[in-house]
Amino acid sequence: MISTDLNIILPEILLTVFAMLMLMGAVYTGKDRTASLLLWLTAGLMTLLGLWIASSGGDTRIAFSGMFIVDGFARFAKTAILLSGAAVLVMSENYMRQRGLLRFEYPVLVALAAVGMMVMVSAGDLIALYLGLELQSLALYVVAALRRDSVKSTEAGLKYFVLGSLSSGLLLYGASLVYGYTGTTLFTGIVQTAQEGELSIGLLFGIVFIVAGLAFKVSAVPFHMWTPDVYEGSPTPVTAFFATAPKMAAMALFARVLHGAFGDAASDWGQILAFLSVASMFLGSVAAIGQRNIKRLMAYSSIAHMGYALMGLTAGTVLGVHAMLVYMAIYVTMNVGTFAFILMMEKDGQPVTDIQALNMYSRREPGKALAMLVLLFSLAGVPPMLGFFGKLYVLRAAYEGGYAWLAVAGVIASVIGAFYYLRIVYYMYFGDETVDGLDGGKSTVLWGFLMASATAMVLGIVNMFGVDAAAAAAAATLVN
Repeated sequence: MISTDLNIILPEILLTVFAMLMLMGAVYTGKDRTASLLLWLTAGLMTLLGLWIASSGGDTRIAFSGMFIVDGFARFAKTAILLSGAAVLVMSENYMRQRGLLRFEYPVLVALAAVGMMVMVSAGDLIALYLGLELQSLALYVVAALRRDSVKSTEAGLKYFVLGSLSSGLLLYGASLVYGYTGTTLFTGIVQTAQEGELSIGLLFGIVFIVAGLAFKVSAVPFHMWTPDVYEGSPTPVTAFFATAPKMAAMALFARVLHGAFGDAASDWGQILAFLSVASMFLGSVAAIGQRNIKRLMAYSSIAHMGYALMGLTAGTVLGVHAMLVYMAIYVTMNVGTFAFILMMEKDGQPVTDIQALNMYSRREPGKALAMLVLLFSLAGVPPMLGFFGKLYVLRAAYEGGYAWLAVAGVIASVIGAFYYLRIVYYMYFGDETVDGLDGGKSTVLWGFLMASATAMVLGIVNMFGVDAAAAAAAATLVN
């Protein structure tokens, strides 16, 4: 029995053992001198594991008496997490090395965070959920403060830690209420208890606290206050990591908990998610208008985008989960390309984050400017870019799920949010020529990710490279 269970969690075991070996090897062989090699090895292993999981289709497999679930939904989320994490690691190597930030603990912490995310999306029990969540969070707290000589980076790590501890407390209190009123921590047991009668007021309060704890992880309003400061203070590659893999993991965990444990209470938690969704969409869209720092702007952008993803979950249907997965896959791809561009924003070898530095950038780098224009149009949801179809999916899911007012609110918020994306386009093509611009930013790796992401936003409208069908199959395994 234990051998079967271990075989089911083999990808997590391999990545964990690899991280431990990296840690021990770096300590005894020269620490930071091996950091670059460790980074490439980690990215390679995460890519191989992601491709392996994506190709290992099959039935749902359950380990440790229901605590760990590997199904189509988990495989889809894990593939996105591992591939996006590997992409960010590869993008970050040159940036971190040039600024003396490439230390051996960086790839180790990213690998351990990825293990936590993989456990999160496969959790079938409240205890397994918390273990995965905390493994991810503890690694990310340290990564956020990786730049030791920066006050902002230290502030980012400390603020993320304090507020993350608060969210963990809320989640644990909610889990204790759920256990107290159902007598079990297994999602299957919680669903069975809920089916036997009406939900008690105590169980509803438990759901509220669990949702509040998870809302922090996706930076949904009103649990968003950490996001702008952490995005700005962290090293840019770390910010890129925050904006991709952890967001995918947190949204997948949201879907796993709500549909796996509280699927029969969709009408109850749907109202909570509807509030989180509309508040996140509007605050993210409005607050980003006043931002001049592109990393803070992307922080508010992520808040708004998580609102759209939550709109899909609000529907409480298979289509809603399908729409959320498609939206998150597109969102992660857009962010990989966008942060590849941000990493190339330099002047005299120093990173630049002021969007006004992009004035007339199209004259110096027409190819990069065009690729960024495509990504910004996609982020804004302008047709025919792939981002438009991502928003169309979640809007349709909300409308068919009985939340027509939420779909209308999403359209309005999208129109508002288009302003700050189009403002960057304006600077790049019609800005002030007298403003001192940026250097070229000659990284071939970053250029490749930027172009690949922009190309995907254009060519993906044909069949989304199979992501649509994979997301539909994944959603069907989660929502019975």
